[in-house]
Amino acid sequence: MKVLLINGSPNEKGCTYTGLKEMEKVFSKFGIESEILYLGKKAISGCIACGQCRTAGKCIFEDVNKIGERLDEFDGIVIGSPVYYAGPSAQVTSFLDRLFYSYGKKMVGKLGASIVSCRRGGASAAFDRLNKYFSISNMPIVTSQYWNQIHGNTPEEVMKDEEGLQTLRTLAQNFTWLLKCIEAGKKAGIELGEYEAPLRTNFIR
Repeated sequence: MKVLLINGSPNEKGCTYTGLKEMEKVFSKFGIESEILYLGKKAISGCIACGQCRTAGKCIFEDVNKIGERLDEFDGIVIGSPVYYAGPSAQVTSFLDRLFYSYGKKMVGKLGASIVSCRRGGASAAFDRLNKYFSISNMPIVTSQYWNQIHGNTPEEVMKDEEGLQTLRTLAQNFTWLLKCIEAGKKAGIELGEYEAPLRTNFIR
């Protein structure tokens, strides 16, 4: 079992990374493999509605495809982001808009969770935004004992947020438990099953 941890901060080893590493320790303790994906500082433009994902089956942004083509390796995804103006970073949302739209079928049944890092406020709004990617993609959302947020302006300050770090450790523990429950269910012959064909209706007719 393997979990993809997405670092949506422009700072490779900043506060968001510190939170993801706290979860990684728990995954390792329980024998769950994990990988942290750093998106880097290169600009990721928002979706331009070019339709390439429908005609060619992939995004025009190759960094998105590199992960999209590997999604079968992962049983769950954790998205981490700093909080900017009460929302996730523009970079991570641009990446996720492209990834989930182009490779949405590969997301089905995977576990999802998000964590946010902020100096002071706006965490719950950013957290809610990130969870929308999972809730529209048939992905069970893993929860913790509190909303998954850590506070601090530096990694050193984050390490002093005892409640925040404990929340992330609990999240990783719950994530591990659910991964193992799903694995046990599959061994017992319990499969996800077939969905109905999607219906799309518009409000204006």
